[in-house]
Amino acid sequence: MTQKMPTKTHRQMVAAWKREPEFKAAHDELEMEFTLLRELLLARRQAGLTQAEVAEKMGTKPPAVTRLETALSDRKHSPTIATLKKYAQAVGCKLEVHLVRTKTV
Repeated sequence: MTQKMPTKTHRQMVAAWKREPEFKAAHDELEMEFTLLRELLLARRQAGLTQAEVAEKMGTKPPAVTRLETALSDRKHSPTIATLKKYAQAVGCKLEVHLVRTKTV
């Protein structure tokens, strides 16, 4: 009989990994990208659009939208403000950029 390994959700695995200082530091460094990616995907889902439909509204091709959405998680390149603005408009949103004061200046 084969013993089944206990399964964990992605959140449970990330929570466990975040207890490791090296992982937590790397994860914290990417927090802004992760947050923006979640917002993009949520906005597209709420608009009920596929990547192809967003691409059409942006006047581009579907692989460009795929690259935009994956670029934020793999840090291969940073999208321009103009591209993010087009994406936001395509999913019925507007782009806002804010600076948040940190504890140190």
